[in-house]
Amino acid sequence: MRLILVRHPPCLAGAGRCYGRLDLPVAPNELAAAATQLRAQLPALPVFSSPLRRCLALARRLHARPTVLMELRELDFGRWEGMPWEAIDRAELDAWAADIWQYRPGGGENALELKQRWLRVYAHLEQQAPTGAILVAHAGLIRLALAEAGLLAGRERWAAPIVHATPYYLDL
Repeated sequence: MRLILVRHPPCLAGAGRCYGRLDLPVAPNELAAAATQLRAQLPALPVFSSPLRRCLALARRLHARPTVLMELRELDFGRWEGMPWEAIDRAELDAWAADIWQYRPGGGENALELKQRWLRVYAHLEQQAPTGAILVAHAGLIRLALAEAGLLAGRERWAAPIVHATPYYLDL
């Protein structure tokens, strides 16, 4: 199965902020440019999207009827949501880095829960799109999917940049 994972375009008012589950919009010009670029390079496959509007807006420009999957949402950062990264207590960030699987950033969701969501998405796609699909999602979930497929390892597993509106290919 070929999966193509695409991170949403940049969000309005998102730079420098922790915005995991916040439903921020994207700039219209960024959305239009991303859609044009991606339509030119992506194959005709079913499209699945996070329900957050920064993903769904792009998904709707890539496919007439994208399927929304709640499991494709970004990591829940709890009380960190909307805060500038620089305003989050350094000790909390260090605790998260020290125990990425169990620590709940801002009291939200841990990486183990994100992994379980990814496994549910994969199982769903095996049934609904066995030849392949395009997933419009978020950096955290895409990074986890790439790591689980063995494409990211070591420190890169959690620190690799996931570029906006760029396709990442998984052949599983």
